[in-house]
Order: sequence, then structure tokens, then C-alpha cells
Amino acid sequence: MRKKSVALWLLFGLPIAVFAVWAISDNYTLFFKTLLNGMTLASLYFLVASGFTLVFGLMRNVNLAHGSLYLFGAYVGWFVGERTGSWVLAVIAGFLAAALMGLLMQVLVFRHMQGQDLRQTLVTIGLSIVLADLMLWVWGAEIYTFDPPSWIYGSTTLPLVAKFPTYRLFVLFASIVIGVGLWLLLARTRIGMMIRAGVDDRAMLSASGVNVQRVFALTFAIGAGLAGLAGVVGGTALSISPGEDTRYLLASLVVVIVGGMGSVVGAAIGALLIGLAEQFGLAYAPTYSVVFTFVIMVVALAFKPRGLMGRSQ
Repeated sequence: MRKKSVALWLLFGLPIAVFAVWAISDNYTLFFKTLLNGMTLASLYFLVASGFTLVFGLMRNVNLAHGSLYLFGAYVGWFVGERTGSWVLAVIAGFLAAALMGLLMQVLVFRHMQGQDLRQTLVTIGLSIVLADLMLWVWGAEIYTFDPPSWIYGSTTLPLVAKFPTYRLFVLFASIVIGVGLWLLLARTRIGMMIRAGVDDRAMLSASGVNVQRVFALTFAIGAGLAGLAGVVGGTALSISPGEDTRYLLASLVVVIVGGMGSVVGAAIGALLIGLAEQFGLAYAPTYSVVFTFVIMVVALAFKPRGLMGRSQ
């Protein structure tokens, strides 16, 4: 296993190192600007995938409507932001709306088909189609955008890249804070211990007096809420439009598969690899940029079938 891990890191590390040396020597400004773009895109992917890794990777619930939660949170956040003029309230509204939607899905759907992966897959695909049509009916096919608050608006002067959008730096910082908080929640708190214990041995946890269904419902709501929060954050940085649900669902799937199911650290590593691959591909090889993501996934699974940080069952 150790030899496989060394070989995997060499396969990733050596090409990256060679490419970095060439790109810096060719045009260091383009390289470092693309690097920051990749890291900020990875931050957005991580915000979405962190909720997905809770629901899919940790709880083993196949929720293919996760992208719909992202888009629903984005639309609700836009609506609240337009009515109140407060971006912070928009973020809170996006989180709470998606969390409530996720809670309803867990209580009404997943609670009645625990461990039935195929049924979960088919039902959530149907839910995603229905939700997409409902959102198209309510908000139309227009592209919505809204500006971040003034304190993170504009540009920040950085060495090597000159000016870079302040909001993107904020997204990077916020994703780090959320990632650390989520890891601490799962690894250092009592509720995190109950979540992990419930996944490993639900009957034993229930026998100890813990309401397992309540713990799972709370976990699902947090995961869905993170998707809604990411919808507002991503809608501010980019845009809100039909089809974004599918894009971020696929990104979350790839990130969790590459990083390892149930691992917050793995989700961060997977998001970083995918975000950098997309941005460097667009900057240096736009014709083949879409291929790089699948190459990373194939190489990772060839050497680590459970993902880079996935644990053995």
C-alpha cells in the first residue's frame, strides 16, 4: 500500500513540478494568476463537496440532488439579497433554505430507504429533475448576479500577480475556515463522534441511547446547508443560471471520489487538484482542458480505489 501511495504522489508530483518550472520561466505572471484562480475555484468546489462528503461519503446516502440544493440556495440567496440589500442575509438565507430542503429530503426519502443505493440514486435523480423544473418555472431562464458587500469588493494588490479580486481571496479564506471547522466538528466533538459511530454501527449507537435518526437528520441538514451557502458564494463570484446544479453535482462527485469518501481533508485535496487542473488547462491547453479532470480521477482510482484519503472498510 505504501509503494502505491509513493507511486501515486510521484505520478502527480513530477509532472506538476516540471510544468511549474516551465510555466514560471515562460510567463510567471500568468502562472501565479492562474494558480490563484485555480485555488479560488477549488475553494468553491470544496464548499459544495464538503456537504456532499458528509451526505454521500460519510452517511452513505446517494444524493444526486445535491446540485439542486446548491442552485436552490443560490436562488433564495439572490431573492433575499435583492429584497434586503444585505449580502450576509443572503448567505444565511441560502444556507437555511437548503438545510431545510435537505432535512425534508432526509426525513421523507432517505430515512425510508437506508442502504438501498439504487433506489436512492433513482429517486434523487427524479427529485433533481423536478426541482430543476420548479426553479426554472419560478425564476425563469435568466442569469442572475449580485455584488459582494463593499468591504470585500474591488481588487487587492499582490506580489507577482499585480491586482487580484478581493472577493476571490475572501472565498479562499472562508473555505479554509469552514474546512477546519468541519474537520473539528467530526474529529473533536461529541456529535462528530456520534456521526462516525452511527455510520459504523448504527445498532450499537442506538442501543447506547442516542437518537440515531436525529443525528443523521442534523448531519444531512448541515451538508445540504453547505451546498446552499456555496450557491450564494458561487453566484456572487460567477453567476446563477439553470444548469449550474448539474455542473456542481459532477464537480462534487469527482472531488469526493478523488479525495476519498467521508474525508474532509480528502475533499480539500480533491478540490484543489480539480480546480487547478481546470484553470491551468484553460490557460495553457484549452483544447484538452476537459480531459485533465478525468485523467486525475483515473490515475487516483488506479492506485487508490477508495480515493487519496479514503479509509479502508
